[in-house]
Amino acid sequence: MAVYAGQSDPAWSIPALWRQPGELRLERQPGPKRALSLDEIVRAATEIADRDGLAGLSMRAVGERLGRTAMSLYTYVPGKNELIDVMYDGVHAELPMAYDLGEGWRSALTSWAGDLLDFHVRHPWTVQVSFARPVLGPHEQAVLENLATILRSTGLPAARTRPMVTALYHLIRGSAQTITDARRAAEITGTPDEQWWSARSARLLEEVPDFGARFPATVWLNTSENIAENAQSYDLEASAREAFAGGRDLLLNGLSAMI
Repeated sequence: MAVYAGQSDPAWSIPALWRQPGELRLERQPGPKRALSLDEIVRAATEIADRDGLAGLSMRAVGERLGRTAMSLYTYVPGKNELIDVMYDGVHAELPMAYDLGEGWRSALTSWAGDLLDFHVRHPWTVQVSFARPVLGPHEQAVLENLATILRSTGLPAARTRPMVTALYHLIRGSAQTITDARRAAEITGTPDEQWWSARSARLLEEVPDFGARFPATVWLNTSENIAENAQSYDLEASAREAFAGGRDLLLNGLSAMI
């Protein structure tokens, strides 16, 4: 289920997103020094989301991880929606600040796409945060700025390269979701991939013996000339990564043709 960012009051969220490290928010409240910081809360929440997904994230879970009550956290952050916003932007700080264009736009764009895919695989919950409404934080913005800088270096006008932005983001996020699903399928269902496919493919061929004749193009599409690749056909994560690389190259070839 998609989670939409930006549901909080921008009077709180924008200053919190653009805060300096260790800063709670722009306005300071009087009173004794607090025992926690917003940064600590965000780190704890991120660790929970990495392990349990957004479904396992709650103010109570974060409080327990920090040895505090859920109510004590509301001193720092208004609620879960606001927490997800600052978490989402915060983890994007892991990504490179810039990409070297010395070897050309294609090399830089390949690195950018690979880094973002690996990022989403490390933090699968980030794919649940809908791309429809950006968080508008500095680190998320830096990722887009890097992509725009690379595309600008191609010499093409902005109007010609804008579709590439959406296409790349959808390819990367979709591939990351598939890789995550492949990793969790056996764990959630209790059935290994090879066992699942073997049982169903065998029963399918019994029930539909003319499957190959009825769907010849589908059979062709899923047949490799490499016997070793056929033997590894149950490695869904490897297939997802191969699909990502192929889709990326198709997009980059198209961009190259426009140039």
